Amino acid sequence: MTDIEIAQSAKLLKIHEIAKKLNLTDDDYEVYGKYKAKLDLSLLKKLDTKKDGKLILVTAITPTPAGEGKSTVTVGLTQALNKLGKNSMAALREPSLGPVFGMKGGATGGGYSQVVPMEDINLHFTGDFHAIGVAHNLISASIDNHITQGNLLNIDNTKITWKRVVDMNDRALRNIVIGLGGKVNGVPREDSFQITVASEIMATLCLSNSLLDLKTKIGQIVFAYDYSGKPLTVNDLKITGAVTALLKDAIKPNLVQTLENTPVLIHGGPFANIAHGCNSLIATKLALKLSDYTITEAGFAADLGAEKFLDIKCPKGNLNPNAIVIVATIRALKHHGGAKILNEENLIALEKGFANLDKHVENMKKYNLPVIIAINKFSSDTENEIALLENHCKIINTPVALCDVWAKGGNGGIELAQLVLDSIDSHSYHFKPLYDLSISLEDKIKTIATEIYGADGVSYSPKAKKALKQLEELGYKDFPICMSKTQKSISDNPLLLGCPKDFIINIDEIKLAAGAGFIIAMAGGIIDMPGLPKIPAAENIDIDENGKISGLF
Repeated sequence: MTDIEIAQSAKLLKIHEIAKKLNLTDDDYEVYGKYKAKLDLSLLKKLDTKKDGKLILVTAITPTPAGEGKSTVTVGLTQALNKLGKNSMAALREPSLGPVFGMKGGATGGGYSQVVPMEDINLHFTGDFHAIGVAHNLISASIDNHITQGNLLNIDNTKITWKRVVDMNDRALRNIVIGLGGKVNGVPREDSFQITVASEIMATLCLSNSLLDLKTKIGQIVFAYDYSGKPLTVNDLKITGAVTALLKDAIKPNLVQTLENTPVLIHGGPFANIAHGCNSLIATKLALKLSDYTITEAGFAADLGAEKFLDIKCPKGNLNPNAIVIVATIRALKHHGGAKILNEENLIALEKGFANLDKHVENMKKYNLPVIIAINKFSSDTENEIALLENHCKIINTPVALCDVWAKGGNGGIELAQLVLDSIDSHSYHFKPLYDLSISLEDKIKTIATEIYGADGVSYSPKAKKALKQLEELGYKDFPICMSKTQKSISDNPLLLGCPKDFIINIDEIKLAAGAGFIIAMAGGIIDMPGLPKIPAAENIDIDENGKISGLF
């Protein structure tokens, strides 16, 4: 059976019953149909004195076309912990329509470790992305309207940093010209679109602690510079309240369930290769109050999503994670070892691919947290390959569990769940971010490049070098760094597999995300508007007269 067929055959509980599992009252949530609800933000204050549960981060080795199943393991681990009698829930990101209709797919897990209703979640869900897109584009429209109506702020047309957004992979919108057709249609200028998940509004919402905190952060967003070089903010446009009003429901976390009726919060969805790659702070904090064990994930591999979770999200939210699970697959490791055929035994390629896993394990241990390896099992894995990988994990002194949650749901993750519990209970640890915020922006970038990527150094374009100096002079020196680079390699070159050596990180551009509170360093020619593949996933999706969707994975 396909993922969608498994999901459609499952017995879902009404959302009221899921809410009861969390001891929620009717006033604590708003129902969106039979199986979805939004949690009221008043819960944060209501649960303020309740002790936080344990926080477990699920990350992965460098992604490959073979797929690693990070979301599947996250869901399966949550279900397994509940089977062990633990009160556990997951906190995940929302999928973007770009990859859903493109190539990557959705973000609700797979097999018997899925979040449901998967069709709703992978499509419009509760409308959060629409609200974020509209809020973002209100700023865009206001900028050009202000210029057309006299430009009292002296906005420099050549220094407008705010793009437009759409939640779709559309490469034709990467570079455009707007305002054509005469004076009545505005002032002509070059512009571009980015995908909604790269929007600073998305990042800002996901790093806010309340509605008023979001409003404050939105007002601080820098959208352009005036002719004297002064940064201009959304507050200067006088639309902060209007933008925030559009997000009054989107800031509320979404409550759904797994196939085994375990509660899940899904909220926010910044990409990890062009943004910080984590679900919202509010959802994570609520999950920590509502459960004893919160399982969350960060986008792509440990060098991207996990690093940003640990160096951006955790410090901003005062979060103290308790363990890190690194998902690895034998197929992906063989890919990193140079294998072209992944469903045949290849011990030589597998052993060569261990270098990628080792680097991610080494990196995560730098945060002074227990690290566990989860081998996400595929049917093509052989006993010899599994034994070789398990033995290697013993050599690098890292606990490992074979995980079969796609086929067996929570039962397939019992070994991993017990290992996570044992690691949390037996380790003495104190989480510490990779770098101190007081060091220079350039030193922060160098630290990430050398310590996490293994680069020999960093090279800057003249434009990037100038921007770093300007941002420090403007008072943004203490911001953390959000590295924007390819997800296909630990380096900034997507062709370098495994664990690359003897390379430098090339920073092309530096961007300020003043609302979100970080500096974006764009490396290796990364773009923030993906394109669709030659044969997009959209060609496989259909719907019948009864509204039943097929082909959605």
